[in-house]
Amino acid sequence: MKELIEYIARSLASDPDAVKVTEEVEDGRVIFRLEVAPEDKGKVIGRQGRVAQAMRVLLRVAAVKDGTHAILEIV
Repeated sequence: MKELIEYIARSLASDPDAVKVTEEVEDGRVIFRLEVAPEDKGKVIGRQGRVAQAMRVLLRVAAVKDGTHAILEIV
């Protein structure tokens, strides 16, 4: 799942080397924190948050297949 988020974010970002995804387990949920360069934040979030919402949906589907709950935070 981490690789999926990283792949999508690197594809969107102007500076793919600045993309960093960290994974943390808290209360039985997996929390992914996505960090990108400040100038790429708008691209990753998208208009009205549509890109971020799509990434969260894909993450949720992948998590359900693994039998877990996952959350994406864009920092």
